[in-house]
Amino acid sequence: MTTVLEFDAQTAASLERAITALSGRRIAVLTGAGVSTDSGIPDYRGKGAPTRTPMTVQQFLADESSRRRYWVGSHLGWRTFAAARPNAGHEALAALETAGVVTGVITQNVDGLHLRAGSRRVVELHGTMRRVLCLHCGQVFDRRDLATRVEHDNPWIAVPDAVELGPDGDVLPASTDGFIVPTCSVCEGMLKPEVVFFGEYIPPTRFEDAEHLLAASDALLVAGSSLVVNSGIRLLERARRRKLPVVIVNRGETRGDARATVKIDAGTTEVLQALAEALPGVS
Repeated sequence: MTTVLEFDAQTAASLERAITALSGRRIAVLTGAGVSTDSGIPDYRGKGAPTRTPMTVQQFLADESSRRRYWVGSHLGWRTFAAARPNAGHEALAALETAGVVTGVITQNVDGLHLRAGSRRVVELHGTMRRVLCLHCGQVFDRRDLATRVEHDNPWIAVPDAVELGPDGDVLPASTDGFIVPTCSVCEGMLKPEVVFFGEYIPPTRFEDAEHLLAASDALLVAGSSLVVNSGIRLLERARRRKLPVVIVNRGETRGDARATVKIDAGTTEVLQALAEALPGVS
């Protein structure tokens, strides 16, 4: 069992203040890549994160060779990405939702681990790797089915024993020679994973879902996000304008630290477990 006593003095004191700030409130949760690092999925900006230059949506749409490179890396990474399992932090948030403490999770992650951990109300701000969309006819495909097609059309492709996985399930392929890019089986149109690329806007209805979840809550808990992406800061500002307590749990600085009621500089898994044990249900 994780208790406040297992943390160092500074973290334990911050955790006690967070428990006081959140107790008796309905909590909206915003999560970032830091929540999934204990599941083996790396952070974009955390300590030790590899330097990466993600493909922009403009590159993907405009250039055939870029799409080929993306799909090779995405397929290799997805097999490893899909094998990841929810960690105790994901499970703690699901338990808090079941107890009526958490109203739902707004996540910047595309790994689907909150849903697999049992969270029921999840807004996936940046989309999901589980589905692939045809940009011409709108047909949606299950990523598992598409992976089968990719391997059928490219029988030489194999997932290495160890790949340098990215937070979005991508890897940097050594070669893309001869790779057949998958197309829509209905209209032969261009396929794109149902994720928000760099340089692409979050669908307005999806951000509205996040706003509605926050509007039904009395506090905001940010876990594992540096809040560099504007969508996170926008939600934090909405909470601040309503004078809601804001608790941030993240290793290292975030853009929201100065605006938080409490900042806990610690790993998300242990802190979320401690919060799940300490926060009483909301009647």
